[in-house]
Parts: sequence; C-alpha cells; structure tokens
Amino acid sequence: MTKAKILVTGSNATQIELQGGGSAAIGQYLNETVVPAMAFIDAGYEIVLATPDGSKPHIDEASDSVSHFGGDEAAYARAKSFYADDPSMNQVRTLRSVIDAGLDDYAGVFVPGGHAPVVDLMQDADMGIILRHFHEAGKPTALLCHGPIAIAAAMPNAHAFRAALIAGDSAKATELAQGWPYAGYRMTVFSSSEEVAAEQSLLNGKLYFHMPEALQLAGGEVVTGTEDFAPYLVVDRELITGQNPASDHLLAKQMIEALKRTA
Repeated sequence: MTKAKILVTGSNATQIELQGGGSAAIGQYLNETVVPAMAFIDAGYEIVLATPDGSKPHIDEASDSVSHFGGDEAAYARAKSFYADDPSMNQVRTLRSVIDAGLDDYAGVFVPGGHAPVVDLMQDADMGIILRHFHEAGKPTALLCHGPIAIAAAMPNAHAFRAALIAGDSAKATELAQGWPYAGYRMTVFSSSEEVAAEQSLLNGKLYFHMPEALQLAGGEVVTGTEDFAPYLVVDRELITGQNPASDHLLAKQMIEALKRTA
C-alpha cells in the first residue's frame, strides 16, 4: 500500500538560448530524475510525472553516463531501465491535468534539473500554480541542480521576469519579482562557477544569465557549497534545494524525511 503521491514536474525543453545567437542542446538529467524517484518509490510513495505538454522529458545526453552514478555500472543500468520502462516514468500527464484533478492528494513536489527547467518551467503559469499550492500548504518542495530556478514560476509575471534576465535588465527583473512567495528563503542552485564549466565543456557558449544571479534578483538568499560538483543541500521551511547532480541522493533522503514529518 502506497503512503501518498509525490508530484514530479519535468521539463519538455530541448534547446536553450546562448548569448550572441544560436542555442545548445539540453534536457533533463537522468540521475537527477531517477535517483530521487526510485528512492521515493522504495520508501512507499507513488510517483506522478507531469510536464507542460504531457510528453516524456528528453534526457540530456551529457547525463546519460555511468559517471553520474559514481562509476557504478549496475546502478547506471538500473536507472536507464527504470526511466525507459517503469510505468511511473511513462504515464506522463500535463501540469494542467494534474491541477484540474486536484493537488490536495499530493504530499510533496519534486523538480529535477538539467538545463531544461531554465527554458520552460521557470516561466510556466501552471508550474506557478503548483508551486504556490505547495507553498501555501507548507508541503515539501524539493528542487535539484537547475531545478530550483523553476520556483521563479511562482511570481505574478514569471515570463516577463525571464525576459528581463535575458535583456540584462536587473532592475526590471527585481521589480517584476515583487510578491514572490519565496523571497527571503535560503536556497541553493547550480553555482556560477559550475555553470562556467558547463558553458565551456557542454554548451559551447554562454547563457544569458546564471541561476544564483536570477534567484538573488528575485529575493532569494542563495548559498552554494565551497567545492564545485560536491553534494550540497539547503533546507528552509518547506523548500529543499540541492546544488548539483551529485546532490541527488542527499536531496532524496531529505525529502523523504520531510514527508514523514508532514504526514
């Protein structure tokens, strides 16, 4: 018998804009999606995966590697099999259908990373509705790596906020963030130094904005670990944020503990 349902909100983005024109291929990270999801299921929770358009998230090729599973070939194989075949990863719903069916039955929400949420989830109106619901209910809200940028969607005008970031208009972005429910929260996210490394080795170009800058302009108290690509987690009230791909197990454990406390 399952304990309760956890909503996993995935992304449908496959390209991200780069400075100077052009774009880079992106997606959602395999380990960041399946490691927490498998942990939640093992703890007795039911997983419901939903995305903006209801299609299954694209896995970023950079994440489809045993290196993101500590070099453990068996763990990597289990992860790939789980994402490919498990019903929880294939019975994908739209964010809107989940909202229309009611959010009260969900015990918590989880947002995996990869660069994809930077494109769609952070400015998605339905994502905003979902986040505000869990915030107001005080239910665990966990986000990993680039996933924490999705909480920008809870702003009154998240689309304009993202546009201001791309335009380099910090004052406008700060103005648009007024009324953001997560203002004053401590949080972490993929750091600027980690992003520079990703820009050089994966994206082959520069992003229009880095995640810490964006969340700080919004009013978040952003902190990052002292060592790049090492596990790091921040918890403030219902918000649980992990800094990078290596924080997957740490975040899953903390989320499960938070779910037990709020059950």
